[in-house]
This record gives sequence, C-alpha cells and structure tokens, in this order.
Amino acid sequence: MKKRIITLLVLSCLSLNINADEIALQKNHPDRYVVVKGDTLWGISGKFLKDPWQWPKVWKMNRAEIKNPHRIYPGDVVVLDNSSGSPQLRLLHETVTLQPGVVEEPLEKEAIQTIAPSVIGPFLSQPLLIENGQLDSAPRIIGGPDNRVILSAGSRVYVNNIKDGEGLHWNIYRPGEQLTDPDTKEALGVEAIYLGDVNISRYGAPATGDIVRAKEEIFTKDRLVVSQDEFKSSFVPHAPDTQISGRIMRIYGGVAEGGPNTVVSINRGKKDGLEEGHVLAINRYGSIIKDPEYKSGNEDKKLKELNFDVKTGADGKKIVNLAKEPPATLAPGEVKLPDERVGLLMIFRTFDRISYGLIMNTSDAVYTLDSVQTP
Repeated sequence: MKKRIITLLVLSCLSLNINADEIALQKNHPDRYVVVKGDTLWGISGKFLKDPWQWPKVWKMNRAEIKNPHRIYPGDVVVLDNSSGSPQLRLLHETVTLQPGVVEEPLEKEAIQTIAPSVIGPFLSQPLLIENGQLDSAPRIIGGPDNRVILSAGSRVYVNNIKDGEGLHWNIYRPGEQLTDPDTKEALGVEAIYLGDVNISRYGAPATGDIVRAKEEIFTKDRLVVSQDEFKSSFVPHAPDTQISGRIMRIYGGVAEGGPNTVVSINRGKKDGLEEGHVLAINRYGSIIKDPEYKSGNEDKKLKELNFDVKTGADGKKIVNLAKEPPATLAPGEVKLPDERVGLLMIFRTFDRISYGLIMNTSDAVYTLDSVQTP
C-alpha cells in the first residue's frame, strides 16, 4: 500500500512537470501586466508565453470560453500565478490610475481585440470570397439615371430583381481572380472585387436602390451580395485540435513576399476544421532536388529510401507498395527536401474551403506555396 502511494505521488509530480514543460514562459516575463489602450490579446500573450497560442491552457479555458472569451479592458491587470506548479493567468478587473489625476472607468473603455483591426479591417467588413457560382445568380445592376455608363456614390440604380425581405443593405461586386488549390488545381472560388454599397429603397423586378458608397467606378452588370451584419473580431488564439495542413495561395498588400502583419489566404477552411483564432505554423515548402550520386539502375534502392517497399513476386515481377506515408510524386533520382518553419499565422476569417490569416511573426520571408500546418 505504501509503495502504491509513493508511485502515485511520483506519477503526479511527473504529470505536473510535463504540463509545466508544455507551457514555455518568456525569459523575462512579468508577474503582472496592466492592460493599456492599443494592446492586443496576441501581444499580451507574447509578454508571458513563448507560444502565444497556448493562451487557453494558462487560462484553463474550455471550448465554449475559447469561442466566447471574457472581454479584457484597459486598466485590467493580468496576473501570472505559479503556485500550483503549472503557470496560470488570472484577470483582476480593477480601476487603475494610468496618469496622475486621470482615472479610466470601465464604461468608457473598449475591450481589446485579438489582433490589430487596422490591418484586417477590410477583410472583416467585406466578404471578399465568393463561392463558385454564387455571383451567376446574384442580383445585377441593369441601369442608372439618364443612361449613365459610370455610376458613383449618390447615383440611383435599378436592379433586375430583389424581393421583399431579402435585405436592404447590399455590397456591390465584380468577379475577380479565380482562386485555385495549388495542390489539386481545383477551383475553390472567386475573389470578387468590392466596389461599394447600395441601399434598396423599393423591392421588385426591377428593384430601386441608391449607391451610398463607391470604392471604384460602378457599371451596369455589376453584381449585388447582401451585406453581412457583423463579423467576428474577438477570438482567442489557439492551436487546432486536429492536424491541419495546407498551402498559402495569395499574399495581399501589393507585395511579393509576406512578413509580420501581412494578410494571406490559404486553401483550407471550415470544412477542414479551421475556425477564427486558429494558429498555424508557416513552413518553407521544401524544394525537389536531383540526387548528385544517383545512377540509373539503382531504382530499387532509391525506392526504398523514398519509403517504398520493393519485393519480387512468384512470377518474377516487381511488387512496389508504400511502406508508410506516400511521398510526393518524384522522378527517379529526385529528392524532396524537408519543410523549414519560418513563422506563424492566425486565422481571422473562414469560408468553407478558404481562410484568411494574418502573419504574426517570421524568421524569414513568406512566399506563396509555403505550407501551413498545426504547430
């Protein structure tokens, strides 16, 4: 009995140490931090943790709390507690004097956001991705006042058909670039060009509306998509529960390579298990090189090196099977180099098969076709 108790105690200590090792703290982490205006959840996480996506672990959050986090306001105090042997963060809702004579009260504050809204704002407020075929049947502008060719803010427009109850506020789009999966070459959707907004004043066929905002010139045949009321901008950074692997399809902002605070799109979405707040590691996609010592005739040896099982059947023919996981399609003598981690990105907007993410940090430039996966 005594031996069993000692064993349980040892196992408990080992378990505690394993949990502590899982959560790596920053070297010079503070014991407490007073939240100030302009802070982001990711930035505060990075003050305490080497891996900010482990935020839910140190807050002991369940899935419901991850999806609907408690709001954190300027003046609140984040406290690091190590008394249990495993780091844990607690929040003190306090009124803190930030400057002599100036006190910030809770009612006058806005809760901090997960990442800076100035960068992702346009991607949150407009549904940039249009699923395949959605625009084909969408309402379209059929005319404007005095047969004008170019329409702008303040113009009255006529739309082929919008029924009563389908919505008052609409976004105006024009089909843009097709987004294609870099691996399967399958068309995933159209990244439509956002042109402006229109408010419907009369339903029917045709319907009547007024352009209230024009980002670019608007023409007849441009399409309407009903405006979304609200997009989620408050979420907790966390790693996916399952292994997710994908590729970067596009880098935005008119740049050829990505860095911190650059928005990218990837070829994975809700159907793959992605959600807002998921953090993915960015890896440089390993290039394929020719083995400098490869000689024709050594195919069996090379196939085994590439994880194939090569046997000879009773009829003398070769039987080639995969030993474990299938490698990339390689020609004889070709070798794919391993992927190298170059950064992290956080998903902030998801569609069925595509997601938008913000690059949080990098050790090297990020390019299209770089791979992303669960960290």
